[in-house]
Amino acid sequence: MSYSKHGKLPGNEEMENPAAGYLWDLCRRHGVSYKNYGEGAQRVPTIDRGKWTGERDMDKVQCWIDDLHAAEKTGALPSFTIMSLGEDHTRGTTPGAFTPDASVASNDIGLGKIVEAASRSRFWKEMAIFVIEDDAQNGPDHVDAHRTVGFVISPFCKRGFVDSTLYTTASMIRTMELILGLPPLTQYDAGATPMFNCFRNSATVIAYHPLPPKVDLLARNTEKSPFAKESQQMDWSEYDRIPEDELNRILWYVTKGSDVPYPAPIHRAVFTKR
Repeated sequence: MSYSKHGKLPGNEEMENPAAGYLWDLCRRHGVSYKNYGEGAQRVPTIDRGKWTGERDMDKVQCWIDDLHAAEKTGALPSFTIMSLGEDHTRGTTPGAFTPDASVASNDIGLGKIVEAASRSRFWKEMAIFVIEDDAQNGPDHVDAHRTVGFVISPFCKRGFVDSTLYTTASMIRTMELILGLPPLTQYDAGATPMFNCFRNSATVIAYHPLPPKVDLLARNTEKSPFAKESQQMDWSEYDRIPEDELNRILWYVTKGSDVPYPAPIHRAVFTKR
């Protein structure tokens, strides 16, 4: 409702805050240990929040890695962990801010560090990491405006295999619930297709080695960057305050150049008959 730009409307709070709570609320109700790093952390007790500080994703993840190393000594790692790595939202071409390429690269390195540390830990043979894009609906691609990037990383994942199953965000949530032995939160995850086809029965335990970056991680925008003035006028204090279409077009121009047309939103309907 808040995306509509109509301000506060009757019923906003009820629609924006799920009656059954969030995944961490579900864990708490069923005695499943959890820890929250950044993503909705203000909604959980302090004891269940992980330290999540630092300007850049590639540095921020060290907080979780330190906690992982500490847990290896005690054997007590939370069953469910949720975190937010948001540097890949970028700050457009705001002068003085890190460039879009540097921001996305830092985000990639942050995820790579997490996987590297996890794959070398005593817990890896029992772990699965789910990664999904924030605000996927805010930018079209050449196929469909509903699509997003999703990763499942685990020693139990199938290798050399393309899974063409149609999954949704709710599919990812339902899969995590099943792994943790939790009931569904709503009718949406209850009816979602679990990501069973991504997994196999046996684990292949191999340490992950991240690749070195191929871009300048410290590159910053200048006053001469394209659309620098437009980017400077945006409110970067909160992701959802950024005019998404305007930012998308700036990032497209910076990445693809002026010769590649911006993709028009495509919304498809799928009809099946049984």
